[in-house]
Amino acid sequence: MTVRRRTVISALLALTASTTLAACGGGDEEYKADPASLQIYSAQHHEITDAWARAFTAKTGIKTQVRSGKDSSMGHQIVEEGASSPADVFLTENSPAMTVVERARLLAPVDATTRAQVPAAMTPSSNAWLAIAARSTVMVYNPDKLPADQLPTSLMDLAEPEWKDKWGAAPGGADFQAIVAGMLAQKGEAATASWLKGLKDGSKTYQNNIATMKAVNAGEVPAGIIYHYYWYRDQAGNKDGTQNTRLHYFKNQDPGAFVSLSAGGVLKSSKKPQQAQAFLKFVTSPEGQKILADSKSMEYAVGNGVASDAALPPLASLQAPPVDPFTLNSDQVTRLMTDAGIL
Repeated sequence: MTVRRRTVISALLALTASTTLAACGGGDEEYKADPASLQIYSAQHHEITDAWARAFTAKTGIKTQVRSGKDSSMGHQIVEEGASSPADVFLTENSPAMTVVERARLLAPVDATTRAQVPAAMTPSSNAWLAIAARSTVMVYNPDKLPADQLPTSLMDLAEPEWKDKWGAAPGGADFQAIVAGMLAQKGEAATASWLKGLKDGSKTYQNNIATMKAVNAGEVPAGIIYHYYWYRDQAGNKDGTQNTRLHYFKNQDPGAFVSLSAGGVLKSSKKPQQAQAFLKFVTSPEGQKILADSKSMEYAVGNGVASDAALPPLASLQAPPVDPFTLNSDQVTRLMTDAGIL
């Protein structure tokens, strides 16, 4: 089936150490690739990508140009562009967007020295890409509306009638769809389709993770499914969106404990393959991962020996389900969510 493109506002950012250009997946008329610059297609948060690009340029003298977009639309755009894509490097927020490109056989193997910088479990057997960051699924809840002793033991429980109108989510976003992809890989199509029916009939829909979190904080809905870092970012600030909330970690290898990997890969068609590999090596190096950890993004660093922000519970303590993140199928998730009337 055809996946709709989502359009986002484009912006031009002038940076001192590198040339960084942001544009939406559909804004070809506004994006002009500089042939002298390493082309980085990025669905990661632009602040982190820009920080990596600036530091890489300062360290190596290699100019970079960043094109920003959304996970799904950017991954499918690279597939559509094929061997003629201007992209040298692709960075994602969630791994399903990278597997779309990998299945199209458009990625070059990641250098062994780069792969050695992250745990072996965070590189697929194809060696086509690797993790550059991670984020955990959590339930944000309002204890005034949902006492701790009434919290669900599993994400799957939320499809039951007793949870109708008691939780919210942002099913239109790539973040939530990655969580569903993890459920699909772990529980199978029938269980996932049934759960999605419960989502359609019994949950409240919000625009994004932040809107979901704020709705819980305001008491509009007792609980919501989000990624952890939105809550920790707000807690590190003025707490306007989280002061009335707490986090619930499902753990026990539940689908609600799914950990999503942000991915990085080098395009096989890159005209600057050595520079592209060097950029990916920098991102996953101790220096690059420290940039992530110090960015206040509150995402998990994945590089060997690099600690994440001290406010976060250790990644290993989350008891994530044993889902192979390298085979998550975003197209199948889109089909199931469309069939359920969610998309």
